[in-house]
Amino acid sequence: MGTRIDRGSIARLALLALIWGSGFLWIKLALRGFTPVQIVLARLLLGVMVLAPIALVRQMPLPSGRRIWAHLVVAALLANAVPYTLFGIGEQTVGSNVAGVLNATTPLWTMLVAVLAGTDRAVNGWRAAGIASGFAGTVLIFTPWESATEIASWGGLACLAASASYGLSYVYMGRHLAGRGIPPIMLSTCQLAVGTALLILALPFGGLTVPTWSAVPVSSLVILGTVGTGLAYVLNYRLISDLGSTAASTTTYLLPVVAVVLGALVLKEPVTAPMVAGMILVLAGIALVQLRLDPSTARTTLATAGAPPRDAHEQPD
Repeated sequence: MGTRIDRGSIARLALLALIWGSGFLWIKLALRGFTPVQIVLARLLLGVMVLAPIALVRQMPLPSGRRIWAHLVVAALLANAVPYTLFGIGEQTVGSNVAGVLNATTPLWTMLVAVLAGTDRAVNGWRAAGIASGFAGTVLIFTPWESATEIASWGGLACLAASASYGLSYVYMGRHLAGRGIPPIMLSTCQLAVGTALLILALPFGGLTVPTWSAVPVSSLVILGTVGTGLAYVLNYRLISDLGSTAASTTTYLLPVVAVVLGALVLKEPVTAPMVAGMILVLAGIALVQLRLDPSTARTTLATAGAPPRDAHEQPD
């Protein structure tokens, strides 16, 4: 039984990490003019506005059946409405770096849920070692012991709860939505549309404050919605379909690497030895998690996760 690394999936992981890597910064900047509920509503709505025209031009049919739409409601809660709002609330009192290191617990939550639910047989010793390595690398990069009081705060707990919600969402979407023959663009559009409706209902709870319409928060919202939500969710669904929920969730481990590289290139921030060691551990962890079993075993893994094999319902998007 051989192993292989899917280069296409690695490229998609890297692109998604590049998009999401600056997300905590955009949230922090958007909070200068908007409340957490307003930020989430705007980014979801903008995501729909980006994806819906593409789906319409390609004449993609809407998902049919009450069960699929019920799953979309749950997915929108777990992957969008709840964690987006919690991270916005959390970053009102903690730094974006603290939010980043707490977000890096997502693969740990995903693995725990996948094991308990029995949905991902690919959670083996190698993948467990990769996840542990990735988390250790993230800790080295962010050195959270320098912000221990923030992590132990209510804002830190909100970010931790958001990460747990993400972990649940990866497993849920992998089991009930990904690989069902629905194009990722349409699936993402519908999920974000459902999330938008949920946030409209939540407007009375912190969304009716008059916003500050200045350039920085507005620009941050536009980036969060069009790129960080619309484009990102197409990539996310494709990765879940290709790799399974646990492996796809390791995207979060690449986020601190992106943050460090961008900080050094754009802001001329120093790169320390612990950061370099942490990045090496992160990349090693990603490599371990992305080791793929042979195609027949990969198909068994997807079937176990409740999703048909990719070649049964292959989508070009």
